[in-house]
Amino acid sequence: MTQLSVFINNLLFASAPVHEPIAHSSAQAIMPDPTIHNPSLESYRSDFPILHQEANGGPLVYFDNAATTQKPRAVIDAIVRYYERDNANVHRGLHLLSSRATDAFEGARAKVARYLNAATSEEIIFTRGTTEALNLVANAWGNAYLKQGDVILLTEMEHHSNLVPWQQAAQRTGAVLRFIPLTPSGELDLSQLDKLLTPEVKLLSFTHISNFLGTINPAATLCARARAVGAISVVDAAQSAGHMPLDVQSIGCDFLAFSGHKMCAPTGIGALYGKATVLENTPPWQGGGEMILSVRYESSTYKPAPARFEAGTPNIAGAVGLGAAIDYLESIGRDALRAHDEALAIDAYQRIRALPGYRVVGPTGPRGGLVSFVHESVHPHDLTSYCDQKGLALRGGHHCNQPLMRKLGFPSTSRASFYLYNTAQEINRMIEILAEAHRFFS
Repeated sequence: MTQLSVFINNLLFASAPVHEPIAHSSAQAIMPDPTIHNPSLESYRSDFPILHQEANGGPLVYFDNAATTQKPRAVIDAIVRYYERDNANVHRGLHLLSSRATDAFEGARAKVARYLNAATSEEIIFTRGTTEALNLVANAWGNAYLKQGDVILLTEMEHHSNLVPWQQAAQRTGAVLRFIPLTPSGELDLSQLDKLLTPEVKLLSFTHISNFLGTINPAATLCARARAVGAISVVDAAQSAGHMPLDVQSIGCDFLAFSGHKMCAPTGIGALYGKATVLENTPPWQGGGEMILSVRYESSTYKPAPARFEAGTPNIAGAVGLGAAIDYLESIGRDALRAHDEALAIDAYQRIRALPGYRVVGPTGPRGGLVSFVHESVHPHDLTSYCDQKGLALRGGHHCNQPLMRKLGFPSTSRASFYLYNTAQEINRMIEILAEAHRFFS
């Protein structure tokens, strides 16, 4: 353990306030519940080649799925097949390969639209992921409609990707930021909405599932409240799109963003859903090929959405991979995915909480498929490194939640996050390693 780690831990546990019940601990032993996962999902584990290896001399236990998920053979094969058979630029070619590439690319867009229950595929814009999608909204819509004195309403649990773009938008336009606070249990304090969500608010943007707390926010309720005061609503679905059913029409959002790499697809691909009536009145963000109708030396005219927001050559192979990932997840069923991931997370939450020396973070009830925790005398970086030496892949850090971490008094946490290929036996192995770590560092 480094001197810096000791110093930070002394600060954290000697002087920082204890935020109960956001952080929970207990000495009571909790045994695993054999019904907490869906055994039928275990058969899918064999579809993921990367999982069949050792890590530092032991079986790999991959619990870093909130950062990125692994890829099934079906997705890998789809990408290889595209490059071996169909590789060409889309839309602009008149030859066979270009036609096949265009069909695959636009077919993937149609799959995303069905996956989200968008009204049409024209409401789906391909992006590099959630971060680029949120930046697109902040720049394209924000620059056009935000002005001095307008309010951008966020929550205190936002990932930096749904905070920094709005800070920049506020600096450009003169708008101001407000934040919905949290309850002691780590959920949004909805009793503050009447005070915060006023006619001055032009946009409400919030995470669907917190990547730090695991909190599941009431998306449809928040979007309806925003709509009632004339505000645009934006949903960061990075942690929910691959784990549960999503219906943008039922949610009632104006925009929704997600990343493919968190749902079995490649990195560098994601999508932004935008309601057609909102996209029609939103100017482009980037200029170049593909997004224009006509260009003169003095001025240009632009295509309608989605092409208006997709300047340049897109990530065609990434879109093909995303389409294959959607097919794969739909074959499993998103209700089954949600039940499996949540059950693993609740079991892990309860059992880590029962270990001596550990505190867990976030709500005790229904949650996304992740758990953040700290040890009373071990810095999360040291704890996560110890686990890595045992073959357990966790994530240690601030999880792009520095403002909330700072407010709660945590320099960082360790985080375990779960997906369809994880098992109850792997939870058992994690608990064994964490117990060993407590004995080792103590």
